[in-house]
Amino acid sequence: MSGLIAHPAWRRLLAAARRSLERTGGSLAGSVSLTAPDDAERFVVIGVTGVHRPAGTSRVTVRLAELDEHLRAAYGAGLAETVGPFRDRPAEREREAVGRDAVLALAADSRHAGRPWFEDWLETLRRDGTLTRIVRTGLPLPGVIAVLDALPAPDEPMPVFAERVLGDTKALTDGPVRGLVLRALAGWHDLPVPERAEQERALWELAGVVPDDLASQVLVLNLPATGGLVAEWLRSAASAHVPFRLTLHQLRRAPLAVTAPEIFVCENPAVLRAAAGGPTAPLVCTEGVPSAAVHALLATAPTGTVIRWRNDFDWTGVRLTGAALRRYPGAAPWRMAAGDYAAAPAGVPLSGTAAETPWDPGLAESMGVRGRAVMEERLLDLLLADLATAG
Repeated sequence: MSGLIAHPAWRRLLAAARRSLERTGGSLAGSVSLTAPDDAERFVVIGVTGVHRPAGTSRVTVRLAELDEHLRAAYGAGLAETVGPFRDRPAEREREAVGRDAVLALAADSRHAGRPWFEDWLETLRRDGTLTRIVRTGLPLPGVIAVLDALPAPDEPMPVFAERVLGDTKALTDGPVRGLVLRALAGWHDLPVPERAEQERALWELAGVVPDDLASQVLVLNLPATGGLVAEWLRSAASAHVPFRLTLHQLRRAPLAVTAPEIFVCENPAVLRAAAGGPTAPLVCTEGVPSAAVHALLATAPTGTVIRWRNDFDWTGVRLTGAALRRYPGAAPWRMAAGDYAAAPAGVPLSGTAAETPWDPGLAESMGVRGRAVMEERLLDLLLADLATAG
């Protein structure tokens, strides 16, 4: 019957009939029409219906049941067999609805269910069609939920974490699980979905998963330490007042202990670069989102060490400062008060979701009213003066 489908006189009629069958799940109750039929198409319709249509007719209609009956009588096969396999769209929609319900039920069992970031992530999956693709193609959402439920991790190497949670050391290095988890993590921490490798690494590390302990680094200046080889390097760098970059791998292979009673933490390397060359207070630079190396280094500081922490005056920055103050018992904000913000020249417009500043509620209020970000470089003279005085 494939020849009949390809025949010019039958092609449009059978194509229209096929679309109708797909739309209705194979029902023969409807009709199909042809607009501006040529003579060959008109003669086919006359043969099917037994009703004459004069030349020049602008539209002809055929009942599907009538077409099916004609095909059986003339060719020994009904309409469905003639047009060949076709999609049952109502059944597909029903299966997709059942699948979506199953996916949402799975998500509802997550330990993160009900949290705003998690619900926003699910809503985004609905809006952009990802949820439908998950149902249609079998994207491994159970694995995604399992990963999210296991986070945050205890600064665990990615292959170890992936093996523990998914049974595959490479499950998070590529593929759909990785992409869906990263989208969720970006919402969780109110950060953009990463577009570059370093952004992705930082996001994983923020969740306690370390993709590469050599790529996880921390930049320091004038930081004394005791221990083995790496501590010796730090002491030498501090005596010369030159910046030094440590990797998480080094910190793990050659454990050390920071010995400073007070450590200052900044976000931007420009601050550390400007402070280099002189006997300032110990300074650690996060270079944005704190890496696992940053946290591993600060964790070696003895109890009672004061960690003076700051970030840019933007919503991400104050959120990171708040996280640091919660993480480290000895942490205190450094030039992160409403007065510091108000006295500095304003920069670009604030973007993203507003964050609370519990160490100084007036800061968030002032930022919301002013609506502008203030980068660390605009406070550089004050920061350098603090470092020099404390040093």
